[in-house]
Amino acid sequence: MRSKLFVPGDRPALFAKAMAGAADVLSFDLEDAVAASAKAEARTQVAAFLGDAPHRVAGKQVIVRVNAWHSPLWEDDLRAVLALDVDLINLPKIESAEQVRQAVAEIEAIEARLHTRHAPGLLVNIETPRALRHAAAIASAHPRIRGLQLGLGDLFEPHGIRRSALQNVHAAQYALRMAAAEAGVFAYDAAFPGLDDEAGFRTEAESARALGYVGKSCVHPRQVAWANAVFAPTQDEIEAARHIVDAARDGVYAVDGRMVDAPFLARARAVVALADGNRA
Repeated sequence: MRSKLFVPGDRPALFAKAMAGAADVLSFDLEDAVAASAKAEARTQVAAFLGDAPHRVAGKQVIVRVNAWHSPLWEDDLRAVLALDVDLINLPKIESAEQVRQAVAEIEAIEARLHTRHAPGLLVNIETPRALRHAAAIASAHPRIRGLQLGLGDLFEPHGIRRSALQNVHAAQYALRMAAAEAGVFAYDAAFPGLDDEAGFRTEAESARALGYVGKSCVHPRQVAWANAVFAPTQDEIEAARHIVDAARDGVYAVDGRMVDAPFLARARAVVALADGNRA
């Protein structure tokens, strides 16, 4: 999940192109990227495109970002999305564990009415100060939660927090990453608004990668290559990880002069799996 490309739900001309692109994950957006007047049409277009599950043929993971659980669009979005074979539903505007549990109860009620056989996981946006403060509880609120996604625009802009100051970005990234780690779910980095600012994108992405984030959201296809490059393990990292995994098979717990125990081995195996998956 190195790169996740947002695809506006009201732009069907972009759907097939995005599916054929280099992003690991496509996030079809029914929320912020769609004007209020186009919400219903966007929902119809996304459902029609994903109905034949083209992502299973293309080898993509697919997420659909629905409108907020308390909005009048929520139930219609769920009825359309839960009938599809998608990997994750992205929940925006969540601020507490109780809201997660309410949302899941409504999701499961609709699934029961639809007699669905597929139960997608949940990716929860953390995009307000309150949500960040409660992030660990939110991430632990239900087993269907797979990850937390940082939303820096909504988190910073209304409060005058300067995003160009990397220490501000790092503080938010660190807080969310620790919450995700406590709950045992993945952390995903925020979208970056600068479409031509490769250096700025990479700076944020490299900070996230150093904290153990699995990837970064992209709002334009050109950003996908930047995310894929930053979050791909380097050859040195791959070779070191293979060395640890190979040594562990022989019961060796000191590799190249360093102690290797269970956490190091688990990380090495994850790096090897990612490298092998990227090469496949």
